[in-house]
Amino acid sequence: MAEKYRVGIIGCGGIANYHMNGWNGVDQVEVVALADPVAAAREEFGDRHGIAQRYEDFRQMLDDEMLDIVSICTWHKLHAPMTIAACARKPKAVLCEKPMATSLGDCDDMLIAARRNQVKLAIAHQRRFNPAWTLAKELVAEGAIGEVRQVNACGGQGLLNDCSHLLDMMRYVMGDPQAVWVMGNIERKTERFERDIPIEDRSLCVVQFDNGAVGQLLQELAGPNYQGGIFYGSEGIIELDESKVRLLNSQTGTWEERPGEGEDPSVGQQREIVEWIEGKVEHRGQAENGRAAVEIIMATYESARLHEVTALPLRTMASPLEVMIEAGDLPVERPGRYDIRAFLLRGEDMQQEG
Repeated sequence: MAEKYRVGIIGCGGIANYHMNGWNGVDQVEVVALADPVAAAREEFGDRHGIAQRYEDFRQMLDDEMLDIVSICTWHKLHAPMTIAACARKPKAVLCEKPMATSLGDCDDMLIAARRNQVKLAIAHQRRFNPAWTLAKELVAEGAIGEVRQVNACGGQGLLNDCSHLLDMMRYVMGDPQAVWVMGNIERKTERFERDIPIEDRSLCVVQFDNGAVGQLLQELAGPNYQGGIFYGSEGIIELDESKVRLLNSQTGTWEERPGEGEDPSVGQQREIVEWIEGKVEHRGQAENGRAAVEIIMATYESARLHEVTALPLRTMASPLEVMIEAGDLPVERPGRYDIRAFLLRGEDMQQEG
């Protein structure tokens, strides 16, 4: 049997279990090491998954273990520095959790680090491997609803978190068109954070894509939040979530429901990493697609900051939301910092240490 690709995992929180599940489903890899500064996290994760090599310092793991693939499963603002550090050690591939980063400048630094070290960099928008989403993509490509005119989605928990999946979903199902302009607005009257980064209370994002479709994303504004959307075409409608697709067009005559059946998305995502390394495919989650979702989010913030339609490519490399907060343009009316993911912390901690 051929030697397996050596995988190391950075960050041993909840999302690391999804990465581990994916790697366990791929015969050509073996997870050989993990790193996390929190002793309880790395010991629990290591014991659960039978990983003997455990590091407090992720850079020491990268230096010692001669890894082929690195999974980065940490909080958002650590994605850029950890990806850059991993790429500097020249593994074959890095799979970084979404969102790619918390600013467009950080996204570009990650891409530069990957390119100059010849590392394949993917962002873990694993729902691109969801069978229902892929079925919807195939139906759109076949012309089942004609030309897509409008896409609607509802999300929550901040644009960078939950909603990054929805913006990525719009692009994926339509074959990854580029955003041309974005118009949006936000509300932030509380000191709301998500995994130690400031987020908005509510937002509205309208995106013009270069295929002619207009996407609309409502964040904590309407109805229940779910991982899916509605695609309105010139000849029909597709509605999808993570388990099924519903199709209505002149051929069906009524709503036709089709279940999404196939490989677990995490396994599919990791399997395609191996196939990408071996030159068999281009990874559908490659970093350029992760960057595109972040660019739309940052353009939404920029539209709110400058009160204008924001043309892409975006030229502001910092997070416009953080720029507005620092400038006092979003005064807090209901004081008191809170983090909607505080439940992820351990022990007595209620806020992550800076």
